[in-house]
Amino acid sequence: MIKDIESKKLRHQELQRLLSDPKVIANSNLYQKYAREFAELSRLINKYNEYQKLLNDLKDAENCLSEKGHDMSFLELARQEQEKLIKEKVVLEAEIEGLAAGGEDILKSRNIIMEIRAGTGGVEASLFAADLFRMYSKYAQRKGWQTEIMSSNSTEKGGFKEVIFSISGKDVYDRLKFESGVHRVQRVPETEASGRIHTSAATVAVLPEAEDIDVEIKPEDLKIDVFRAGGKGGQHVNKTESAVRITHLPTGFVVSCQDERSQHKNKEKALRVLRARIYDLTKMEQEKKTAKDRKQQVGTGDRSEKIRTYNFPDRRVTDHRIGLTLHGLENILEGDIDKLIDGLKQEEKKLKFGG
Repeated sequence: MIKDIESKKLRHQELQRLLSDPKVIANSNLYQKYAREFAELSRLINKYNEYQKLLNDLKDAENCLSEKGHDMSFLELARQEQEKLIKEKVVLEAEIEGLAAGGEDILKSRNIIMEIRAGTGGVEASLFAADLFRMYSKYAQRKGWQTEIMSSNSTEKGGFKEVIFSISGKDVYDRLKFESGVHRVQRVPETEASGRIHTSAATVAVLPEAEDIDVEIKPEDLKIDVFRAGGKGGQHVNKTESAVRITHLPTGFVVSCQDERSQHKNKEKALRVLRARIYDLTKMEQEKKTAKDRKQQVGTGDRSEKIRTYNFPDRRVTDHRIGLTLHGLENILEGDIDKLIDGLKQEEKKLKFGG
């Protein structure tokens, strides 16, 4: 852990230098980006500096106790000081460990865009995608977070082929960053007369929402098409060209939004999703270059990885990355997923610091 903090301390010092660089000051976007990172690292570094000072004070107290020639009253004061410093050391170590384990992660406080897509399993997979959307919406409600649908493609049976939505609030990314991957469901579909259990799947992607200063999107890199919204809806559907499809030429990413009546609002939402995808791609490419980041991941970090199974006959949920099985499937689908998330965060902490 100390080695990891020392590297962050070097980055903190580098940011301090960059923030006084005239070239950085002249570039307001870059300055804001560095200033935010500096502020997010400062709490950890300040706490770490406090810890280093405490270690020196503790060493001084121990030296006093080992020296000869002091009277009993002086030694008693030194012992009291030593006991006080040892207690403070335990508290500081816990605080630093919490901050270093992700408390000051630059993405920790980010809002997210979550994408849920039906996978193998046809109608049953689309219904499961709707179950997952409801589960995360309920969890957001429990946390006091806000959700907003960005784009959706629903089915006649009430499922989703795809649903993209944002979740905003305190530490959203920090709590939901491990949800990316393949979620599998085992249950008897309503249409299955023989009572045979079917296995279906849906994929979940969690993208930290990017800010303008994180990603530069050039107008010439975008192909924007407008078309009439389709599907179920009010009178505006199919009468005006309010739906928007944006193609980012350098990456090939395509985002379509048609849920809003306003073309401007659909374009705004599509750009938010596109910006998050580009930012996420950049983040993943950086992580691939760093072996340390891969070793600290819970699971492979691959979105094609099967991460969790929801078994209806046994009313249990198993997270395969950490081998955690919980019963009470109904409560979990109602948004009671803190035990799963806490287990994943604990595993991340072990991988990071060997605790």
